[in-house]
Formats: sequence, C-alpha cells, structure tokens
Amino acid sequence: MAELRFTFGTMGSGKSTQVLQIHYNLRARGLSTILTTQLDRSAGQVSSRLGVSADAEIVDSSTDLFDLVRQRVAADGHVDAVICDEAQFYDPVQCEQLARVVDDLGVDVYAFGLLTSFQGQLFPATARLLELADIRTEIQVEARCWCGERATHNARFVDGHQVVSGQLKVVGDTTGPAAGEVTYDLLCRRHWMEGAKAATGDQLELLDDEAARQPGHPDRSGPVEVHPQSVPTPLHATRSGATQ
Repeated sequence: MAELRFTFGTMGSGKSTQVLQIHYNLRARGLSTILTTQLDRSAGQVSSRLGVSADAEIVDSSTDLFDLVRQRVAADGHVDAVICDEAQFYDPVQCEQLARVVDDLGVDVYAFGLLTSFQGQLFPATARLLELADIRTEIQVEARCWCGERATHNARFVDGHQVVSGQLKVVGDTTGPAAGEVTYDLLCRRHWMEGAKAATGDQLELLDDEAARQPGHPDRSGPVEVHPQSVPTPLHATRSGATQ
C-alpha cells in the first residue's frame, strides 16, 4: 500500500543526501521515480553539500503535482515513487496533490523539508505535510550551534546580522556573511531567540531614526506652530462689528 512519508530536519542535517540515496537505490532496482525540487542551490537538480547531485523536475507555484505524476504514469505505464526535496517551499495545495498521488494513483511519495523558517514558525507546506503524512520522521543527524548545543532553529542573516522579517523564500548560502548577501546558520533555541529579540529591537529603533522617515513626510512628532491668520473662520461664527 502506497504511503506519504514526510522527513524533516534542520539545514545541514542531510535531507538532500537522503533524497539522492533513495532516488539512487530505487533506480538501481529498476524502479521508476520522479525527483522534484524547488529553489535548490543548483538549478534543475537536487544537490547535496557532499558534492553529489541528480537531475530533477523543478516545481513552482503553478505546478500540479498530481497531474505531473498522472501524465508520467500514462506515458510510461507506471511510476513507483515520487521523491520531493525542499518540500517546505511547496504550496499547501501541492501537498494535498501529493496525498492524491498516494491515494488515487497508488504511488509512494517521499517528501523532505525543513520544519521551521528563519522566523521560527512552521512553513505552510510543512504544516500541511505534518497534517497529511502517513509517516513523519525527524532526521537524527544532530547539527550544532556555535555554542556546541544541539541546533534546532534555522537563522537568516543579512550583512552578518540576524533578521526575522522579509520574504519567506530567499535562497542564500551558509559559507559566511558577505556584504549585501543573505546567509543562513543553525542556532540552538536560546541563541536563536536572543538574536530574534535583538533583531526586533533594531527594527523598532529604526522607527525613531530620522533617516528611516519617508521622503515627503515631515516630522510631526513635536508641537506644531500655526499662524492665526492661516486658520479659516467657521461659517457660523459672527465677527465683532459685522452687519447682521
């Protein structure tokens, strides 16, 4: 009986390596597979930091995964498994399409992705996969925070400073900060929360910064001087000495 399996872990836990291993093992047994990804480091491929890669179908928001598999089944006669890397970036409706692939087409689905975003919250697709999956597995490879504790959170840095706001889908690297570039790192919960608190404080301070004020919007935070002659007289007011 076909199953939807969702495997999750932090960055650097070996998700893409497992994707490629499953893909290789099934192909080595003569089974037919479809390998998909979105926003991988290498366009058109699933790639591992260990240096291995394989060609893959690129998924975007317009991709109907059920229709993709159905057409491949019609063309080839059968598909044994669909293996999805970077599944956290898929749309929730695409996760439901993967469930249909299992239920209506009888094809196994292996989905791999991150659990939480740089904001410390579940990705929408991850939340849907946790709700739909027959089997949920956390990768047990333990990445470490810079302090040596177990890393549980993915953090985004811009110019070396942790941020907690911005677009959800931004591809970066983990080779170290560079001016103007987005990088990612793994932190334990304590240090992620410390960085998130500092990032939130920095954003609040910007609201008081003169440089952050939009052009054409003067500072109206203090007293405003008004010339008496510039104040219009109400229509119903009667001026002294005026004729009735």
